[in-house]
Amino acid sequence: MPKSLVVVESPTKVKTISKFLGRDFTVRASMGHVRDLPENELSVDIDNGFAPKYVVIDSKKKVVKQIKDAAQKVDNILLATDPDREGEAIGWHLAHELKRMKKPIQRVTFNEITKNAVQNAIKHPVEIDQKLVDAQQARRVLDRLVGYQISPILGRSVKWGLSAGRVQSVAVRLICEREAEVEAFVAEEYWSITAKLKGENTDPFEAKLLRIDKKKAEIGNEEQAKAVVK
Repeated sequence: MPKSLVVVESPTKVKTISKFLGRDFTVRASMGHVRDLPENELSVDIDNGFAPKYVVIDSKKKVVKQIKDAAQKVDNILLATDPDREGEAIGWHLAHELKRMKKPIQRVTFNEITKNAVQNAIKHPVEIDQKLVDAQQARRVLDRLVGYQISPILGRSVKWGLSAGRVQSVAVRLICEREAEVEAFVAEEYWSITAKLKGENTDPFEAKLLRIDKKKAEIGNEEQAKAVVK
């Protein structure tokens, strides 16, 4: 039987999954993300479709090497990272690092750590969901663009040490714009006219005057209102 490498995220799952799969499977853990945007630069090419630049995280270089070493001894690789947006992205990054091994790479997902769920997932591998990967990348790129470009301005303008987030920053802007509208509002007197009407075959009802000679009814004082009523 072909030998397989199964890569999960959490090291706490390795022992249990190894028991479920048996001797023909080697299980290793990525311990979360293995690649990310480097911290010493923006790492997002704004002029080229916001393309991100990834590197292996320094603290994960040893982990990546261990996974690569294990991949050399098997016939195929199964990426069993968590079944969510982050997990899909971790699998995608692992695939990028392992593609040089020239071994078949597939994705497997399971929502529970039981023997049946794990073994069934292994029997039905799938491809990496690029839409989930793109969703995670979009979130990461936005985090970097907002954090690295707005946080310094926030520090200079308000207080050093403050940071800006992709969600909070937009919310604050909306609040500020709305507050500016409120402060700029100038109250004006406005009158409306409502007629109580009754048709031949209807119960009484009210109708509000909206237009005068096809123009919006703008009545600014009592004198104008009485003239309209007359």
